Amino acid sequence: MHERSSVAELANSLRAELNRYSPGEKLPSSRALVERHHVSPVTVTRALAQLAAEGLVVTRPGAGAYRARPRSTAPVTGDTSWQELALSADSATELVPRAVDASGVLVTLSAPPPGVVEFNGGYLHPSLQPERALAAALARAGRRPGAWGRPPADGLPELREWFAREIGGSVTAAEILITAGGQSAITTALRALAPPGTPVLVESPTYPGMLAVARAAGLRPVPVPTDADGIRPDLLEAAFRATGARVVVCQPLFQNPTGAALCPERRAAVVAIARAAGAFVVEDDFARRLVHEDSAPLPPTLAADDPDGVVVHVCSLTKITSASLRVGALAARGPVLERLRAIQVVDSFFVPRPLQETALELVGSPAWSRHLRAVSQELKNRRDTATAALALHLPEFAVPHVPSGGYHLWVRLPDTLPEAALLPAALRAGVAAAPGRPYFCAEPPAGHIRLSFAGVAGPAEIVEGVRRLRTAVDEIAG
Repeated sequence: MHERSSVAELANSLRAELNRYSPGEKLPSSRALVERHHVSPVTVTRALAQLAAEGLVVTRPGAGAYRARPRSTAPVTGDTSWQELALSADSATELVPRAVDASGVLVTLSAPPPGVVEFNGGYLHPSLQPERALAAALARAGRRPGAWGRPPADGLPELREWFAREIGGSVTAAEILITAGGQSAITTALRALAPPGTPVLVESPTYPGMLAVARAAGLRPVPVPTDADGIRPDLLEAAFRATGARVVVCQPLFQNPTGAALCPERRAAVVAIARAAGAFVVEDDFARRLVHEDSAPLPPTLAADDPDGVVVHVCSLTKITSASLRVGALAARGPVLERLRAIQVVDSFFVPRPLQETALELVGSPAWSRHLRAVSQELKNRRDTATAALALHLPEFAVPHVPSGGYHLWVRLPDTLPEAALLPAALRAGVAAAPGRPYFCAEPPAGHIRLSFAGVAGPAEIVEGVRRLRTAVDEIAG
């Protein structure tokens, strides 16, 4: 049984038994719990820690665990209605309201109920994560001298060197800032590059988390359509002219959600168009390490071919490892680097040193390349399984582009099938998918769903999830 499920089961069992003990009474020893429940000592320790966090038990080192004394649960009443006025008082003077719709982000962060096939996830399934390598890296990092000391504000020099080599070209460690993952880097970039109330050009469709960041910063997202070869340069140029924008956010490689890669002819054109407009390109290179086994050789980053500092590059280790290894990088050259640095320091001071040390240990270990190869092979297998299952069970669903990287499929729904009706029906059938609507900052041209094949247990669960989608579609039709 997986360790996490064992911990949850033991915690549930102990929670149910607590009424047998008086407040302050000692629970059985860890050794007794190991023997009684046939679990490991680590499982017992983690289950007791969970109950302690819930305030149900108190653990005393060297003495054992005791039932906690009950706390008062009397509800606290108050009047928070004043906040409605306070939060909206400045809305009349705001060029762009700062109220943020985070639903598109929460869909990929929320775990569905037990038994539901998780096609809505945004991270690798635990079976694909390098959990042993991460644990070993964390242990080694903890033994490094000064591991809990204050790191340099820009990040550990060795980690900045590693990211600079990965980004390539003439990018140097001096042009790298270590960030708390890709989302934090995008937030810093948009705040640095565009003042509140101004437009920012975005691919359409695009990542909902970026749209939420832009709106939270008071920016106005303006859509630029994409096709199978990425963002369209002709429409990008027209959008710059029409809006006077000074920023475009682009995912040139395995774009989220379409999976498209910017074709060679458009790569140089996008940078040149932005340069002519006096604008920056925020290159969100989130999926480079999620390449599939059968992919052609990957193009260099846009930043690698940019001597003029047009491109502000964003990348992260989170997607290829674990949601909790929130370590990423911003790369920029020229005066903008100082502004990025200032905003990051004001917002967060620095990325915790233990996380940086762990990341450095991980990418420098032999396990790193093995992990990349294993994920590359497995993502390709899962993509093929998902596309075959859709073709067999849901032939009316269209997959305009089968990607060679990333972790999801962008599926267009038939015009007769409302997106809003499919998602609740799918949940009733036992499968969760990400709605397409949050990926558009304007009216969507059609109904879509995004199906992630990385967050499920394996190919068998992918097939079962598609079958359940078929059940949902039939329910709506019936």
